[in-house]
Amino acid sequence: MLYIRFLIHNSIQKRITEEEIALIAYVVFFVLIILIVFVVFFLTFQKRKNQLLIKNIEQQKQFDEELLITQQEIQEEILKNVGRELHDNVGQLLAFATMQMNSVAKIASDDLKPKVANASEALKESLAEVRAMSKSLNSDVIQNLGFKATVENEIDRLKKSGLIEVSLKFDGENQNLDNKKDGIILFRILQEFISNTLKYAEAETLKVQLNYDMDKLKIKIEDDGVGFDMETAEHGSGLTNMKKRAELLNAKLDLKSKEDKGTELTIIYPYRNA
Repeated sequence: MLYIRFLIHNSIQKRITEEEIALIAYVVFFVLIILIVFVVFFLTFQKRKNQLLIKNIEQQKQFDEELLITQQEIQEEILKNVGRELHDNVGQLLAFATMQMNSVAKIASDDLKPKVANASEALKESLAEVRAMSKSLNSDVIQNLGFKATVENEIDRLKKSGLIEVSLKFDGENQNLDNKKDGIILFRILQEFISNTLKYAEAETLKVQLNYDMDKLKIKIEDDGVGFDMETAEHGSGLTNMKKRAELLNAKLDLKSKEDKGTELTIIYPYRNA
């Protein structure tokens, strides 16, 4: 009798244990399902969030590029108008003054002729400077001349000004840029650098080099001025403008400067059809 009771008790204990194990298994399975659903939901949410962030970044980048292009177009239109005014109005006035001065030279007394000749020569130089400057400002002229000829014109203008000793060197065979507007943007970057050199660098020499390769154009320009602090320059509008312009061309821009050791700018412009 006792043996039968013992078997019944063991059977009940065994059934309870199996039910507990089954219950625990169901609970664990349910928890795992919840965790899997949560992980899938979280990963989906993160993926969606990242996609939205990337889209926002791309939209912001596109907006910045369009804004920069618009600013460039406005600036180019202003410079174009200034260039035309210099060529058409100021240039004509200087040309007229030169003719008048030549007429005066014919009737001037011997003691006045040297002074009249000096004044006439100054007017001629001023007229040449105005015409050269109008070319560097007018984007239509830059497009017609081409990038290389425009750089040569700017270097010649600097040489005649006597403000700084400047040199220009070409390596490789000249290649036309893929887009004439690219030449304008590259030239404006060079103008920005030259302007800063003349204003702040206290430099004595300026060197410009254009290297034409099969797949890219490498532009290097350097001065021997006082240099500047790069950390401060990173927040300045000048360097920011140059970098933004380079980004429009997918060009690489590298600016190096050390105090008392001058400044060096390198631009690598890849040909888009290379």
